[in-house]
Amino acid sequence: MATIKLTAEQFKEEIFDYTKEKSWNYKGDKPAIIDFYADWCGPCKMVAPILEELSEEHPEMVIYKVDTEVERELSAVFQIRSIPSMLFIPMEKQPMMQAGALPKHVLKEVIQKELLSPVS
Repeated sequence: MATIKLTAEQFKEEIFDYTKEKSWNYKGDKPAIIDFYADWCGPCKMVAPILEELSEEHPEMVIYKVDTEVERELSAVFQIRSIPSMLFIPMEKQPMMQAGALPKHVLKEVIQKELLSPVS
């Protein structure tokens, strides 16, 4: 499955409605990664094909992309100060934010350890 562009409205419907709930309550049925990016960002362009590859390699999770230039409200909610920034969303734990362009092997490690491994 390819990466999915995400709007603030879709985020509230499919992931978490930050306008109605105070504590994190993930609505999805698969672990997810949200990539906060901008079209002009060089490191974002380097990470984009890696995320596309990972989305094909891991159909058991979803990878979303949020254009910080378009989705300013969503970027503000997550206090995005540098891009790329990625929000890793496991099924039963709190989400984790990581700033910076991570290489594929590091992303794969995070996916295995934090998103796909059973909660202990």
